[in-house]
Amino acid sequence: MLTKRIIPCLDIKDGRVVKGVNFVGIRDAGDPVEAAVMYNEAGADELVLLDILASHEGRKTIFDVVSSVAEQVFIPFTVGGGISSLDTMKELLRLGADKISVNSPAVRDPSIISRAADKFGSQCVVVAMDVRRVEGTDDWSVFVNGGRVDTGMDAVRWAVRAAELGAGEILLTSMNTDGAQTGYDIPITRKIADAVPIPIIASGGAGKLRHFAEALTDGRADAALAASLFHDKVMTVRQVKEYLSQNNIPVRIL
Repeated sequence: MLTKRIIPCLDIKDGRVVKGVNFVGIRDAGDPVEAAVMYNEAGADELVLLDILASHEGRKTIFDVVSSVAEQVFIPFTVGGGISSLDTMKELLRLGADKISVNSPAVRDPSIISRAADKFGSQCVVVAMDVRRVEGTDDWSVFVNGGRVDTGMDAVRWAVRAAELGAGEILLTSMNTDGAQTGYDIPITRKIADAVPIPIIASGGAGKLRHFAEALTDGRADAALAASLFHDKVMTVRQVKEYLSQNNIPVRIL
């Protein structure tokens, strides 16, 4: 049985790690390279580095952070934020990133998924989705530009299409639960996990140990991502993994 992964996320703005609630209320959470090294030593399975305003402001991902993290961290890490060309992807992979995450650019031009998969391999291509439940329904809509623009696209249909185009993984963030620490959005996580044949990373809402277990069992996610509760030292990666192991969920413990 494949082990489940625990992935700290470093949301980066102006070269600093930041965190907000429901995509707003941004606050400083430290130096990204120092944080990456700490999580590497703490037993994280992977890392995600997201330049959260890159798509909105039209900026490229900060290459110096990626290079510094690659020099000091020995676990796989994904980089995302404003990546809209194969040349940018190639440069980030050259600097040491293991995977590239695309969100807004993939919605605008879905062919970037297939082109990237053809050139670099599906294992390098992560499609990130920011979704919000459509009020009064059991549907979720896809948002872009850092959660600012509602595309009106159905989340499950977009996930299926992304997988068909060659995405190797989906990073699913529920805007309804993001930063609230009330638990992952199990219904949409389960819907998408059931709809696609590729791994799902659940994101948005972790606050208690049981939330991780719920995402990985009830939500059928392959990995669980968290940010603020790790940054704020509410709990450690090791505590999460020990809890999961005690509940018969396979994880890698150093």
